[in-house]
Amino acid sequence: MSLSVLFVGGTGEISWSCVHEAVRKGFDVTVLNRGRSAERLPLSVKHIDCDFSDDESYRAAVKRGFDVVCQFLVYHPEQLQRDIDIFRNKVGQYVFISTASAYTKPVTRFPIVETTPLVNPFWEYSRRKAACEQLLQAEMALPFTIVRPSHTIRKRFPTAMSEGDTALYRMLANKPIVVPGDGAALWTLTRSEDFAVPFVGLFGRSAAINRDFHITSDHAWPWDMIYRAIGGLIGVEIDPVHVPTDTLVRFREEWRGPLLGDKAYSVLFDNSKVKSVAGDFKCEPDIARLLRSPFEHWLNKGGPSGLQPSEELDTLFDKIITAQRRVRP
Repeated sequence: MSLSVLFVGGTGEISWSCVHEAVRKGFDVTVLNRGRSAERLPLSVKHIDCDFSDDESYRAAVKRGFDVVCQFLVYHPEQLQRDIDIFRNKVGQYVFISTASAYTKPVTRFPIVETTPLVNPFWEYSRRKAACEQLLQAEMALPFTIVRPSHTIRKRFPTAMSEGDTALYRMLANKPIVVPGDGAALWTLTRSEDFAVPFVGLFGRSAAINRDFHITSDHAWPWDMIYRAIGGLIGVEIDPVHVPTDTLVRFREEWRGPLLGDKAYSVLFDNSKVKSVAGDFKCEPDIARLLRSPFEHWLNKGGPSGLQPSEELDTLFDKIITAQRRVRP
């Protein structure tokens, strides 16, 4: 008899591919979300339309219990405590999606392993995820598996400051783009379909119970190469302007967490722990092929005509570049 698996969330950047992989593996899959996404899921997937933030509706929707629950929508300890109260003694495996950004920053050892402390003084998001992990690890009646993705991509181009369409707009307009630091920091990128294989491989495994794993590619690329690869796909040659991370944070405080708490450092991960349980897996080593999925999604939403750049962010980048070129023309 196949395992019954509930995905809380199931159409996101990571979870959509995991749902497809779980179906491919023959699991009985149910997805709970608000049902507002146009993303197509396999016909065999059962749907529960529910507002995750509505306590009463959520409790009623999941009361029957599942063999495996994959929680993609918890970001606060209060949300996790609700799940603990709901699923305690009702679930064989509760899979919590944490984040690899919770590991110590600045990075103090390479490669990063699961015993690396979860100490991120720069990013509240990462600290909240770490607090969720501590809460879960203290719970005795809910068998758990903690999974920490790093930067996993499917629909969105990977950019250092989540500037997305604004970066593409500037590239196509032949405007210089900002790259943090000297552009040489190595950044690990993982396709969602590559992540999904070991993720689903942890389902129902006794060796995965009450343990933590990160799941990432074994490959990494300098930020300059990532931006140049994006430019190459959309048919332009980029003009990168390197700006110290501390300077960027002074211009925009909200970049402190994503940069000083994550993307400003080279990150490389040792995936031997998850491979020992879920089996070996391969990730795309070619940056152009890795970016093919977000490129196709970009074309499907109109390519250049579908861009929605931020005017405020575009103006800020002009200001940053002008200031940087006064220091280093």
